[in-house]
Order: sequence, then structure tokens, then C-alpha cells
Amino acid sequence: MNKIFLVLSFLFFLNISNAQDSLATEEPPKAAAVKYSEKDIKIDSDTIEAKTFSKNFKKKYTDSDFVYEYKAPEKTAWDYFKEWLASILRGIFTFNNPQASLNFVTMLLKVIAALIIIFVIYLIVKAIIAKEGQWIFGKNAHKKTVYYSEIEKNIHLLDFEKLIKESIQNGERRIAIRYYYLWLLKIMAQNHYIEWDIEKTNSDYLYEIKSPSHREEFTYLSYLYNHIWYGEFEIDETTFLKTENRFKKSIKTFSNE
Repeated sequence: MNKIFLVLSFLFFLNISNAQDSLATEEPPKAAAVKYSEKDIKIDSDTIEAKTFSKNFKKKYTDSDFVYEYKAPEKTAWDYFKEWLASILRGIFTFNNPQASLNFVTMLLKVIAALIIIFVIYLIVKAIIAKEGQWIFGKNAHKKTVYYSEIEKNIHLLDFEKLIKESIQNGERRIAIRYYYLWLLKIMAQNHYIEWDIEKTNSDYLYEIKSPSHREEFTYLSYLYNHIWYGEFEIDETTFLKTENRFKKSIKTFSNE
């Protein structure tokens, strides 16, 4: 029985070995041959643009992105001044490093410059509000300022009725309106509505007036005076008469109260 089993096992393994040898030697099937004709050949007719570089191409790449070698900028006189000032401050205050003192000096100078600009703007605005800005914008303003400031210094000694009459006869209506305004200030000071001071502005006088009705009247008359006098234009007869009557009425009111 055992012999028969051994024979059968031998025959079984022999068949498997032969099958593997046949699979190893079997060639794969060949693919069918593909035939091409001249019609299947396509020629690319597109032109190719040749790229060239000009001799001066480096001049086109001057942007900071193409600068690979950093060169420190040369110091100016302003830079040396800031360094000198920073060295002085380092002797007074304690800084972590020289750069910290230099940054402090830069910030300090910016603050000082801003304060100077603000102060100059303040002076200009104050001059305009006070109607002293004519020396900046007006023609022959220096001559007018000197001449009429002498009149204002002697406001309590002047005969304004006479001065106004002479101005009207000479056709100087603007000057006549100015005399009316100074006459009004004289009457208001004499009756203690305001305290006269050549350095004061219209706004200063306005705050001194207690009565609301008087303050409103003075505001309107100041507007008329500023518009006519500082406007530097001649007024017609109708406008002058209306303005003159308004000043006369107010002068009479402030004189009698």
C-alpha cells in the first residue's frame, strides 16, 4: 500500500513540474503590426520667435529687488548733527545703546518741528481773526497800518464828525466807515460797555458786552465794518448810506443809555 502511494505521489509532482516548464517557455502572442502612410504625418508650420537680449539689458533691472549688494548711504550734515546731539544726551540720560539715543533724538526733533509749525499756524490764524492779516494779503497794507494806528492811539481826542465829513467830501467812503467804527468804540468805552485797548480784537470787545441786544448789534456792525474795510473794494452810494445810518443809530443808542 505504501509503495503504491509513493508511486502516485511521484507521478503527481512530475506532472506539476512539466506544466511549469511549459509556461516558462511559452512566448506571448505578438501584437498586430500597425501600418502608417504619408497622410498620417503632420508637419508643424508654427514659427518660433527667437529670444535675444540687448547689450544694455542690465539698465532695465535697476529696481531695488535686483540689487544684491547693499551700500550704506553717505551721511549728511544733518545725520552728523543728530549723532552729535545723541552723544550729548547719552551723557545726560541712560540709554541701552547708541541707536536708542539716536532714535530718541529723531523723535524729539520731529516733535519740535511739529510744535513750531503749530505755533506759526496759530499766529497766522490769530492775525487773520484780528484783521491784522492785511500785511500778508493786502496791497500797500504796511502804509495803511502805520497811518491808521496813529489815529487809533488818539481815539479819545479825535473829532470823528469832522473826519467823517472830510472823508465823504473827498469820496473816501471806506475811510468814513472806518471812522464810524472807531467812533462807536470811543462811545462804548466812554459809557463803560468795553475797556478800550488798541491791542484788542472785535472778539475781545464782544465778550465784554453784557447785554445780549447790545452784543448782537455790535456783532452786526463789526461784520459790516470788516466786510467794507478789509474787503478793499469801493462801496456805492446806497450801501454807504444804509451802513452810515446803522452806525449813527447805534452810536446814539450807546450814548444815551
